[in-house]
Amino acid sequence: MRATPALPADDIAEVLIDAAAIQAKVGELGARISADYRGRDLALVSILKGSLPFLADLMRRIEVPLSVDFMEVSSYGATTESSGVVRIVKDIANSVEGRDVLVVEDIVDTGNTLAFVLEHLRSQRPSSVRLCTLLDKPARRVVPIEIDYRGFEIPDRFVVGYGLDFAERYRNLPFIGVLRPEVYRSAM
Repeated sequence: MRATPALPADDIAEVLIDAAAIQAKVGELGARISADYRGRDLALVSILKGSLPFLADLMRRIEVPLSVDFMEVSSYGATTESSGVVRIVKDIANSVEGRDVLVVEDIVDTGNTLAFVLEHLRSQRPSSVRLCTLLDKPARRVVPIEIDYRGFEIPDRFVVGYGLDFAERYRNLPFIGVLRPEVYRSAM
C-alpha cells in the first residue's frame, strides 16, 4: 500500500481565506446568480483548470437550469507572472449564440486573459456575457474588467489552493493560501 503524500503545508505562508469562508461566499454567489437568471437560458463557461473547484461548488448552488462548457487558455506557463500573450488551448464545445453566458473564473489579475476570453465569447453573439470570479486582485489590473459577481478582493500576493496553482501544484488545497516566495523563487 502506498502512503499518501502530505500536503505541502510548509510551502504556505498563511491561509488567506479558509474553506468555510469560501463555501459561505459560494452560497451567496449562487443565490444571487439564481435570482438574476431565473427564466433565462444560462450557460456557464468555466476557465480551466483553476476554476474547476469553484465551478463545481457554484453550479450546485445555482437553482436554475444551466449548461456547462469549458475553455482552457494560457498566459502563465510555470511562472508567477503572466506573459501577456493569451492563447486558447481548448475552446467551448457548444454554441452560445442567443444564450446568457456567465464566465466562471478563479482569479482576475491583470485582466489580459479575461479581456481576451470575454471578447472571444462576445464575438459568438450571445444574449449577454457576464463574469463571476472567486478572487479579484485589483492592484495588478492592467486592463479594466467589469466583474458582475465577485467573491473576495485580495491583496497583491501570490496565492494557491482551491484550484489555483503554481506549476500545477497546490490546486487540491481546500483554502486559499499565500505561497512562500522562496518556493516559487527556487523554481525559477
